[in-house]
Amino acid sequence: MTNRRRFLGFGTAAVLALATGCTGGAAEQGPADFSGQITGDITVLTNRTDLATTALPEYAKKFQAKYPGTRVTFEPVTNYEGDVTTQLSSGEYGDVLLIPNTVAVDQLGQFFEPLGTVDEIRAGYRFADEKAYDGKVYGLSLGGVANGFVVNKRVWAQAGITAPPKTPEEFLAGLTAVDEKTDAIPFYTNYKDGWPLSFWNSQRAVLGKADANETFPADANPWQPGKIQHITDGLLFDIVNRRLSEPDPLTTNWEGSKPMLGTGKVASMLLGSWAVPQMRDAAKAAGANPDDIVFWPFPYQTDGKFHARIEGDYKGAVSRNSKNKATAKAWLEWFVTNSGFAADQQAIPTAVDQELPAVLKDFQATGVELMELPAAAANSGKEDQIIKASEIDLAGNIYRQKLVDIARGAADGDKESYFAELNKRWSEAQSQVMK
Repeated sequence: MTNRRRFLGFGTAAVLALATGCTGGAAEQGPADFSGQITGDITVLTNRTDLATTALPEYAKKFQAKYPGTRVTFEPVTNYEGDVTTQLSSGEYGDVLLIPNTVAVDQLGQFFEPLGTVDEIRAGYRFADEKAYDGKVYGLSLGGVANGFVVNKRVWAQAGITAPPKTPEEFLAGLTAVDEKTDAIPFYTNYKDGWPLSFWNSQRAVLGKADANETFPADANPWQPGKIQHITDGLLFDIVNRRLSEPDPLTTNWEGSKPMLGTGKVASMLLGSWAVPQMRDAAKAAGANPDDIVFWPFPYQTDGKFHARIEGDYKGAVSRNSKNKATAKAWLEWFVTNSGFAADQQAIPTAVDQELPAVLKDFQATGVELMELPAAAANSGKEDQIIKASEIDLAGNIYRQKLVDIARGAADGDKESYFAELNKRWSEAQSQVMK
């Protein structure tokens, strides 16, 4: 996918279908066996349909030169989440693949080989525990991103703002100034495509607490004032409610939004840092200045400092059903460490000894602290269970689309009533899961 949609959000039905369509679990798996020669054929499933016949085969040539006798074939999948979930149920899903978001953490061992312990993998790689269960790592990120706002700084400067706002109130005031002093749409939700709304769930680091993922499922009411869901979803509600977003969210278009931000017809979007080069490319193609596109932290400070989560993109994994696991693992490790893919995509390299891309260095210059939030340990898997039981798709788009609808007057309710409903549904599910 040219947009590199990362966390598409899994629907409850998809997770339940996967859970009921397969048997077994991580606990049943013995130790991985990667012995044998690095030779022979492997098939790699990829969501990067745009690279499957161009850049990816070029990487493969380099791997095949390093390991003579190997051959890497790519299988591009357009509807990656849905189609690969079906393939997992069938048992035929290649040798190396990206772990779909439909796979709950306690299911990882059903489908993928463990690559090592969290401590072993963490010594050489970032994001080691993002696809881990019971101390075992099942996937290596292909690169990482930071979370924040992609903005057209030229438009914001026209409105009188040249530095990132420090509070939600300052951000809303800035959007209001953009609305009053420029012709730009202050904020673009990408409501129709849906998946960009998931980035409102990637802001937990703003509170500056490294244990945010551990404590989140232990909280029965995360939409209370001062808590992360109230801060983030509350800002989204206020943006829309104050008419600071696109006039008709039902007609938004992701591909069309890139040149809109690139040329200054849109001032800001909440996305990952991966979007910056795409917006700059769109600006350049439209004859605008790509340097107008910059990355700003979420407008919230803890102890006088911005914080932003960095997290891994899709995780590459070795199929438990692969007949050539030695070559599959060698390809995965080489691709993550030596191919140059992350640098080519201006992503955070997964290998800990490699430098950050320029866009992230510029981001750090705003004074933001980049935080990698460890996955929950004591509460591992609990959040997924609460999400399914409450039917609140935190990493998806359904409940936030309703939030937008309420905010724009297209659905009944207000911010307080909807947050009360969300807290009620969440707390009822949380009490069952955590008891």
